Amino acid sequence: MQLSGSGYVRINGNFIDKTFSIVANILLRIILTTSGEKEAFTYYRDGNYAEALQNYYEAMRLEIDPYDRSYILYNIGLIHTSNEEHTKALEYYFRALERNPFLPQAL
Repeated sequence: MQLSGSGYVRINGNFIDKTFSIVANILLRIILTTSGEKEAFTYYRDGNYAEALQNYYEAMRLEIDPYDRSYILYNIGLIHTSNEEHTKALEYYFRALERNPFLPQAL
């Protein structure tokens, strides 16, 4: 996946990559999130996990709504999973579930 000049992700690779790219492009345009969360998601989508983590940590510092914080914590957990830091990822998934017990993807 590569970001094209139009801001869309160029879709190549397997079906999962294509599906993720399409969903990511839609989400970035319709979900009302802070610019920091969008920037973090963009870094994550593009595989720049270190930058994504920095932006998610900043978003956690600024976000006060527990429901929104749960998704940020979940996304931090995803990055740690991608980095094969499974114990750390589980910690963030549990923290996400504490704030939002109806977050099934964190189970």
